[in-house]
Amino acid sequence: MTDDYRGGEDINLRGYASSAAVYAVLAGAVVTVARRSGQGLPERIRWSDLALLGVATHKAARLLSKERVTSFLRAPFTRYQGAAGSAEVREQPRGSGWRRTVGELLTCPFCVGAWAAGGFVAGLVLAPRPTRVAASVLAVLTASDWLQLAWTITDGKARE
Repeated sequence: MTDDYRGGEDINLRGYASSAAVYAVLAGAVVTVARRSGQGLPERIRWSDLALLGVATHKAARLLSKERVTSFLRAPFTRYQGAAGSAEVREQPRGSGWRRTVGELLTCPFCVGAWAAGGFVAGLVLAPRPTRVAASVLAVLTASDWLQLAWTITDGKARE
């Protein structure tokens, strides 16, 4: 069945299923810890927290999956392909098994974003104050990034 799905492509279905299972187990663990601690799950999450965590998740995903300064984290699982502009790099997953699965995860900002979002929401449930502080740092950094890019664009146009 999986060979029919792949259609001759090298698709890491076993790795994807394993990482999804790990994610589900971790999510279940957060729910269990929250219930056993007596705090339980919140009835709802405030819009302001959703916005903060959304921006922080975006930055965490880009930081972990693309930025040059975190390439040392990805290096055991990826191969450098070249610069990608604005302090980012292009990398290719390498190896097989878990190494390849982790490499594929770490080179995909959308994939890392799912894990970061889960981590931030878990943090909001289990330790809201430190989570908001950490998320605020990433949100402020995102604003700084946008201002740096805006400066670069306007400075370049001013010099024309």
